[in-house]
Amino acid sequence: MKKAIMAKKIGMTQVFSENGELVPVTVLEAGPCVVVQKKTMENDGYSAVQVGFLDARQNVRGNYYVNKPVKGHFDKVSVTPKKYLKEFKLEDAENYEIGAEIKADVFAPGDKVDVTGVSKGKGFQGAIKRHGQGRGPMSHGSKYHRGLGSLGAGTSPGRVMKGKRMPGHMGNKQITVQNLTIVRTDAEKNLILVKGAVPGPRGTLLTIKNTVKFDN
Repeated sequence: MKKAIMAKKIGMTQVFSENGELVPVTVLEAGPCVVVQKKTMENDGYSAVQVGFLDARQNVRGNYYVNKPVKGHFDKVSVTPKKYLKEFKLEDAENYEIGAEIKADVFAPGDKVDVTGVSKGKGFQGAIKRHGQGRGPMSHGSKYHRGLGSLGAGTSPGRVMKGKRMPGHMGNKQITVQNLTIVRTDAEKNLILVKGAVPGPRGTLLTIKNTVKFDN
């Protein structure tokens, strides 16, 4: 059965397994996600649920920082305005009710998941840092140190081919880390501990779903 939840990256730490093995884990604040809208085959042509995560920020008067259409969307279903909205196509989407919560215990220790998020932005970087290319001699007299080097393939084809690894914007891209193992869950504190690293800095919005690949 397909399961999914939104989470916020808290940071990394390490825990001990039952057999005493030291396991590096990423701590995620997973949910609670509130069902805001249901998509049905009759009305929308597909079955899905729209969920919200983290309450929107309020000003000193108690008003939420959302525009009128978004506020009306939440008021219609009597749900506190949320900072993030995302849609999940779940197999049992029709069983969810408006206002229902999806908590961290939707997953269990040992489950395999895919975690999607936006990686850290590194700005404009050279080919050495961006692609791991080698450098030239750093001794006196060398006129090539950290440059890109030759770009073309001579007279034919006489141009730089698409996909050539060159300096440019590094990071800040959506990345999915597949087949991660859930080590622990805590529904009361809304925490999920995932073995290994996930994309992005602390505070990054992440999506956790059942993995699409499995180890043989």
